[in-house]
Amino acid sequence: MKSLNGVNAKNDVKKSAPEAAEKSVESEPEKIDFSKVKIEPLFEEMVDFDTFAKSDFRAVKVKECEAVKKSKKLLKFVLDDGTGTDRVILSGIHEYYEPEELIGKTCIAITNLPPRPMMGIDSCGMLISAVHEEDGREGLNLLMVDDRIPAGAKLY
Repeated sequence: MKSLNGVNAKNDVKKSAPEAAEKSVESEPEKIDFSKVKIEPLFEEMVDFDTFAKSDFRAVKVKECEAVKKSKKLLKFVLDDGTGTDRVILSGIHEYYEPEELIGKTCIAITNLPPRPMMGIDSCGMLISAVHEEDGREGLNLLMVDDRIPAGAKLY
C-alpha cells in the first residue's frame, strides 16, 4: 500500500504538521483512573440458562424524559421499544442525569417485568445501569449504546 505522506485522500489537501498532531491527539481515548473504584462482588449463586433466557433485554430510544413531580430521584422516560406503542419506565437516576441530556439516547431496558406503580405511575420495565463506588460515594452510569442500533433490537 502506498503512503499518502500527509495528503488527505478525500480532498487532496496537504495537512500542516500542527493539524496532523492535533488529529492524532483527538483519536487517543481519555485515560480514566479506576484505582479508587470499588464494585460489588459477583453473585455466588448461579442462574440456569432457562431462567436467564426469560429476561427480554431490548434497545430503547428515549423519546421524552422528565423529572417526576414530588420526587427527588425519579425520572419518567417515554421510550420507543420498537413495538409502535410508547413504553413508560421510571428510574431513580435524577441524582446522576438531567432529563434533557437523555432525550434521543439509545439505552438498554428489560421489558418483560410486570408493571410496578411508583408515585402513581406504572413503570413498565427497567433501564439498565452500571453502579460502582468511588471515594465512598455511589456512582451510576446509564447504559447507552450506539444510536445506529434500532429501537426494539433484542440483546442476547
